Amino acid sequence: MTYRKAEIQDIPQIQRVRNSVRENRLSDPSLVTDENVEEFITLRGQGWVCVIGTEITGFAIIDLKEHNVWALFVHPIYEGTGIGKNLLGLMLDWYFEHTSDIVWLGTAPATRAERFYRMQGWKEAGKHGKGEIRFEIDLPAWSQLKALR
Repeated sequence: MTYRKAEIQDIPQIQRVRNSVRENRLSDPSLVTDENVEEFITLRGQGWVCVIGTEITGFAIIDLKEHNVWALFVHPIYEGTGIGKNLLGLMLDWYFEHTSDIVWLGTAPATRAERFYRMQGWKEAGKHGKGEIRFEIDLPAWSQLKALR
């Protein structure tokens, strides 16, 4: 299992992982295009992938312009292996090296993702979008959580 920055040639496998998830599924997969992913990993922020052999098993993308986690997904057969937690750590370390602004994300309620973010120290900060929960974390909270790991 290796982790590295996402590259443009990773986009087909990133899309495969994104469309394989059981929760927080896209109602229409064409809503997130390859061009969207490329913009977020090259212009708006940064992305990371977890690779086992030659297969991308999870990815994370953060947006510096909107200060949010644009995506964090793990292929269902690799859930519970620590991939999500490791990707989250890489992503937040990079984010807080570039800004001290609070970072946020939205996720559907009553999902594994909601439980995951709560366990990782994110705080609920209202609603986002169509009934999603908005979570936030700031640099002091992230630094404290990192020290406990």
